[in-house]
Amino acid sequence: MFRAAALVAFALLLSMGAASAERRVALVLGNSQYQHAAPLANPARDGQAMADRLKDLGFEVVSGFDLTKQQTQATVAQFAREVRGADIALFFYAGHGLQVAGKNYLLPVDAALEDETSLDFEAVSVDFVLRQMSRETSIRLVFLDACRDNPLADVLAKSAGIKGASSGLAEIPIENGGAGTLVAFAASPNQLAYDGSGDHSPFTTALLQHIGEANVSVTEAMNRVTSDVFKATAGKQRPWINVSLTTEVVLHKVDLNAPLIVGEASAPQAEAGSETRNTGAASGQTDDQLALNALREKIPKLATDGPIFFDRPVKFGDAAIDGKSIAQLIKGEPLFSPVEGLDKSVWQGKHCDGCHQWNETRLCEQAKNFAANDVSVLRLQHPLGTRFKVALARWAQGGCQ
Repeated sequence: MFRAAALVAFALLLSMGAASAERRVALVLGNSQYQHAAPLANPARDGQAMADRLKDLGFEVVSGFDLTKQQTQATVAQFAREVRGADIALFFYAGHGLQVAGKNYLLPVDAALEDETSLDFEAVSVDFVLRQMSRETSIRLVFLDACRDNPLADVLAKSAGIKGASSGLAEIPIENGGAGTLVAFAASPNQLAYDGSGDHSPFTTALLQHIGEANVSVTEAMNRVTSDVFKATAGKQRPWINVSLTTEVVLHKVDLNAPLIVGEASAPQAEAGSETRNTGAASGQTDDQLALNALREKIPKLATDGPIFFDRPVKFGDAAIDGKSIAQLIKGEPLFSPVEGLDKSVWQGKHCDGCHQWNETRLCEQAKNFAANDVSVLRLQHPLGTRFKVALARWAQGGCQ
């Protein structure tokens, strides 16, 4: 019998495929309990949630929450030692930040900013952190949820007479090197971001949802984040992405033709004497078989048990597409966005075969994937819905006739 932790770890390695060989190192900072400004509700929680998410995605994480300037420097120094030579270096910060004369600064919890010299002694330059990421690293990903309304920026502007001190961050130029860099801001340059009334800020909420989606590139994930934040704030906050990547970066690669659950034959053996945790032992089923069966229960049923043909009407069990053939549907309009988060104005009124270059041959190849791995119909939303994918699988089982 297998230890649950060993089984989960092994399954994660298989699902990530070749990406598991990448060395990924992240620095995560979140500051909420400011000593000279009103505390922020979410940044420390934002940071902790991001640290946990990145660990799940195979990152070695160096993290710190509610840090002073001295503690921040020590944490960045630890990150600088560990990140050298990494395939992917990532930096996430949530908390107060500001820009002065086009330079961005992150504020530790003990920052007071009473005069101009405070910047050097109390704040942390974003450029300083980025330099640590640039040493022998291939890909650099930066996420700054640091544009919240910041009273310390006003204090600095008034007491020191510094013009251009602003809570909104300035755009960061991207230098050449490695496979490139992506810098994502919670809000557009010089604009403010919301801390949010929920457990996380709008930006971090969307980032947590999309950054590790299966087979979704980081660039596409950020498009989805932008769409979610824009909608969540009624158009008042629009994230800003500056990207120069020479390769597609996917943090969670999944083989769509591989089983979702690790089988007994391929899973690592438990240590001698370990106790069974198999809740299905009485029925003779292993945990992975039970999990797979639970997923299969979520696959929607068609309204017909008969064979599916390309050019004959199908009883899908969905009123929006019932009575139409596959051939008709792929020339019609999508029911859902072909790309999650895409504005309706972009895809409504379009034709599915125009967007996807669908034809009978290409569709058959897609259908064979669904037939070979039945639970793969649950992985991603489809422009015509999940029942359409279920019908495609049955069509392929009948030889794509």
